[in-house]
Amino acid sequence: MIRTSLRAGVLAVAALAAAQGAQAQLFGDDQARQAILDLRQRFDQAVTAQNRLVDENAQLRRGMLDLQQQIESLRGELARSRGQEEQLTRDIAELRQKLAAQQTLEERLQKLEAGEAARAADPSAQGQTAQSTEQPATGGEKQDYDAALAVFRAGDFKGSQTGFANFIKRYPRSTLAPSALFWLGNAQYATRDYKEAITNFRSLLTAAPNHPRAPEAMLSIANCQIELKDTRAARATLDSLVKTYPQSEAAQAGKERLAGLK
Repeated sequence: MIRTSLRAGVLAVAALAAAQGAQAQLFGDDQARQAILDLRQRFDQAVTAQNRLVDENAQLRRGMLDLQQQIESLRGELARSRGQEEQLTRDIAELRQKLAAQQTLEERLQKLEAGEAARAADPSAQGQTAQSTEQPATGGEKQDYDAALAVFRAGDFKGSQTGFANFIKRYPRSTLAPSALFWLGNAQYATRDYKEAITNFRSLLTAAPNHPRAPEAMLSIANCQIELKDTRAARATLDSLVKTYPQSEAAQAGKERLAGLK
């Protein structure tokens, strides 16, 4: 009887222990599943956050690229603007030089025209303006010369070059040929064709060294040499001007120019 009760008690205790162990194992599996679910949720959240960061980074890069393109565009516009400004500055400087050259030539023309009027009033002085082999100017010559001079005075230096060059070819022995050479050289000087201008001024000096325009021609040669940055030649020309035509206004201007070069 006692033995039977003891066995029943042992079996009851074993059954209770087995039930408790099964319950404990079931509770442990639930916690593991929950932990796995939590890990998955955290992983999904991390992936979502990472994807969001990748998208934001891509947007930021696109924004930076757009900004860089805008900066490059602004740099290009700034460079073009600077180029246009520099070109405008050069154009203004060139225009000022042309206006100054035209004003100087106008002043020379007025002085020379006054000299021509004085010589016209004194026929004895006219023989000093040309070589003895030259023929007096005819009406046609005077008209062609005046036409070229009118083009020059209008500021069309290219056109006047053609007019004076044609005049010299047509009337090489005219008393107006040295004057045509002079104004042809001045027109070339105005268009910065300095080498050709020097050639024509020298032709005047060779053909008519005693011509009233000869001192001005020599001064103009020096001016051309200065523009060509040939300072040594300009000094030599100015020295020759002062020695050859010491009483001329051109010689006085040459002295001042020579002092400036030194």
